Amino acid sequence: MLVLRSALTRALASRTLAPQVCSSFATGPRQYDGTFYEFRTYYLKPSKMNEFLENFKKNAHLRTAHSELVGYWSVEFGGRMNKVFHIWKYDNFAHRTEVRKALAKDKEWQEQFLIPNLALIDKQESEITYLVPWCKIEKPPKEGVYELATFQMKPGGPALWGDAFKRAVHAHVNLGYIKLVGVFHTEYGALNRVHVLWWNESADSRAAGRHKSHEDPRVVAAVRESVNYLVSQQNMLLIPTSFSPLK
Repeated sequence: MLVLRSALTRALASRTLAPQVCSSFATGPRQYDGTFYEFRTYYLKPSKMNEFLENFKKNAHLRTAHSELVGYWSVEFGGRMNKVFHIWKYDNFAHRTEVRKALAKDKEWQEQFLIPNLALIDKQESEITYLVPWCKIEKPPKEGVYELATFQMKPGGPALWGDAFKRAVHAHVNLGYIKLVGVFHTEYGALNRVHVLWWNESADSRAAGRHKSHEDPRVVAAVRESVNYLVSQQNMLLIPTSFSPLK
């Protein structure tokens, strides 16, 4: 009986302590704000890239009448070519469902853009992401280029690696090596994945800032801590289209 009581005491103690194991990723606005961002990537057939973008440019107003477009880019470097990447904002999942239903009934959108352009698309991918609680989307001061850096973290979620990741991001931002646009945590897609959207004036200014940050012991220390939880990472250099809200 004494052994049973001891085991029960330990179990109750662990339940009491469990809620305290958290991080800034896992608490705060995200739990109360249903707003999420859909990352959509289209892989286009070779030689069809310009045609697809021109078609969307002419008909973008038909699509944005239904939901907010955050940004639309062509992929310049990083992975497969002939690729476009765009971000859409939704209030919640019910909102997205309503938008998809409305688009299916929108004859103008269907006939002028969707149906004619399906033949130009080779593959589509979609991820649902939330902004992390400590970040808001920041609009850059002028036109430039964007980098989407994607980090696949170890299983365990933000409670395990969130604070270290936050410190690594802030080390770059606070020291002025690059401008942060947004940090997104994947909800549907590859889990334990974080996307960081950066802005630079040009690819050359990005390279210069990267070289300087690698020589800064403050950045090196923060990144060294975060990479203990890293599985893999990749990035893309993005060029905003003429109709992208984020330039």
